Amino acid sequence: MNDTRPVGVTGRFEIDIASKIYRGADGAEVLAIRDFRLEIEPESMTVLMGPSGCGKTTFLRILAGLDHDFSGSLDMPEEARIGFMFQEPRLLPWRTVRRNIELVADPGFTDEDLLQLAEALNIADKLTVYPGELSLGLARRAALARAFATRPDLLLLDEPFVSLDEPTADRLRRLLLEVWSARPTTAVMVTHNPREAVMLADKLVLLAPRPTRVVEIISIDTPQAERDPAAIEAIYAELLQRYPENFAGL
Repeated sequence: MNDTRPVGVTGRFEIDIASKIYRGADGAEVLAIRDFRLEIEPESMTVLMGPSGCGKTTFLRILAGLDHDFSGSLDMPEEARIGFMFQEPRLLPWRTVRRNIELVADPGFTDEDLLQLAEALNIADKLTVYPGELSLGLARRAALARAFATRPDLLLLDEPFVSLDEPTADRLRRLLLEVWSARPTTAVMVTHNPREAVMLADKLVLLAPRPTRVVEIISIDTPQAERDPAAIEAIYAELLQRYPENFAGL
C-alpha cells in the first residue's frame, strides 16, 4: 500500500518507504528497501551513494512514479514534471537528436531554448544527426539535454556517467553543473563513485547495502563552483576518515 500526495509546487519532496519487495529471477522475494526516509530541498542537488545492487535504481523508479508497488508514502510537489536520465541514453534511434529532444520538451520550450541548451552541452552541431552516429559521451549529452528540455521540477539521474572513461565523465559532470546552475531545479542523482558524489552534491546521502536505507546525510558547504580537484580530494579524504565503512572499497 502506498500514497502519493501533492504538497504544492514549492514544497519539499518527502519520501517515506517502509518497504519495497520484488521477486528475483528464482521467484524468491527480495527486500530491496526498508525504512527509507528522506526530505529533499527544492533546487538542491542531492546525491545518493551506496554500493552496487543496494537498491538505488529501484528508489529512483519509485520517485519517478514508474514503480507503485511499495509500502510507504511520497509527498510530491503538485503536478511535478519529472526528467529522468537513465544509465543508458535511451534515445530513439530513428529520430534525430533534435527530434529526440523536441518530443519530450515542455510546450513552452522554443527553438531558441533548444539551441541554447545544445550549445551549453556542446552538441549544437549534432542536432541533425541520428543517435547511432554518436559516441557514448555525445549520446549522454543528448540525453541530458532531453531531460532538461522537459523543464523538470525534479531531475533524476541514474549513474549517468557510468561506463565512460574518466576524462569524458569529468567533462560531463562539469557540463551538468553548468547547465543545472543556469537552470536550477531539484535534482536527485545516484552513484557508487565517491569522488563524483563529492564533486556534485549539496547533500550527500549515504545508503546501506540491500535492503537499503539512509545511513547518514552530509551537507557539503563548499559551493560546487569552488570544488577544484584539490578541494574534491580534501573533502573526500575527510569523509573517508569519518565514514570509512561507506567510502572504503567504492
